[in-house]
This record gives sequence, structure tokens and C-alpha cells, in this order.
Amino acid sequence: MTVLAPLHFADPREAAALAAFLTRLVHYDRAAAVRLQAGGGALAVFGRPPSFEVLAIRTARLVDAVDLDVTVSAGELLDGIEEAAGKAVVPAAVTGPPWAGVLPPRSGWRPVEGLPGAGELRGAVAAAVAEFRRRDGELPEERRTRAERDRIGREIWSRTLGATGLPLRAVHAAQSLGFLPPGDAPVALMAAGPWLRLRTPYGSVALRTAPASLLVTPAS
Repeated sequence: MTVLAPLHFADPREAAALAAFLTRLVHYDRAAAVRLQAGGGALAVFGRPPSFEVLAIRTARLVDAVDLDVTVSAGELLDGIEEAAGKAVVPAAVTGPPWAGVLPPRSGWRPVEGLPGAGELRGAVAAAVAEFRRRDGELPEERRTRAERDRIGREIWSRTLGATGLPLRAVHAAQSLGFLPPGDAPVALMAAGPWLRLRTPYGSVALRTAPASLLVTPAS
């Protein structure tokens, strides 16, 4: 079995930020896997929290220009992070889930106009949660089923923000993962082919908005 050298972060705070991200992923799925890609002194960590139907991306700067592309257990990677030392031990590779073989493109992104600031995005999520609770509470007993509640949830979270094409579920995912900045700080929406990417200083969420022929890269 190949033993990978530890990853050393350029700033110990980035180790803590990655640990916080992995903790949230494992909260949603204890068996979560993440794909790691490193090169040129940068690390990108991709995960897919259940139910949100998006890819979550957290990046960090590394001390060394490590070349790495491997899929590992999110929980084991979390256990291997030493925040005080600013490093992470990379666990053994696992068989990658299907999503890990289709990642967003690295280049070709263009800005999409019309996205509100972080404060308004949080307000949109809060309004959607309140609507779901209200409609769920109004269901008669005979219709209070998992299927009906899922239908209401899909209807609400599939709504897009204005003309951006970004579904509310992507904003909900960004908030749940701690990616939305405080206050009404600006956030960016980017597009590349069939992909949309909501990018903030704390991380990104990406999703495909339409079927398309995409480059499939092997997941280790």
C-alpha cells in the first residue's frame, strides 16, 4: 500500500477551516468520501453532501508543490488533521463514488450577473425554510407522508434566483456548509458550459444545470 506524505498547509488556520468543512460533511453522511486534487501549491477538496445535489469545494494553500489526485474517506481525513501543526495525514484511497469521476472544469469560467449579496441569500433560504414548515404543517393527516414532504421540498428548493439559473438548494448548501460570508458581503456566481458555481471566500458549491458531454476524469 502506498503511504502518502502528510500535507503541510501554508497557514495553520487553513487546516482548521478544512476540518470544519469535513466535520459538516460527515454530519450529513458518516460514510462520506472526498476527492483530493493538489498541484502547484494548492489543494482542492471535493465532497457531495446528501440531499443538496451539489458538489462542495474547499481549497487551501500548501507549503509544498505536491501532486496528488486521490479519493479518501472524509472521516479518516478529518481524523488525520493536526490543526496546531497545520498538517494533514492523507488516508488510504477508497473506491470513488460516481460523482467523483465528473468534476467541474478548472478553467473557462465566466461571471453571471444578478446574484444578490450574502445577506439577501440567507434571507431567501430562511423564507424557503419557513414556507416548507408552513406547508408541512397545513398538510392533512392522510397526506402527511414522506413522499408528499419530499415533493414540497423539491418544489421549493428547485426554484431559481431570478434569471441566474441558480437553484435555492445550492444556496442552502452553501449556508449549511458555512460558506456564506457574514453580513452582506458580495459573493460570485460563475458559469462554464452546463456548470454553475457559487463562489465565496470560504468555499464553493457547483452543480450541473443541464445534461452535457463532460470530460470524465478517473477517481482514485
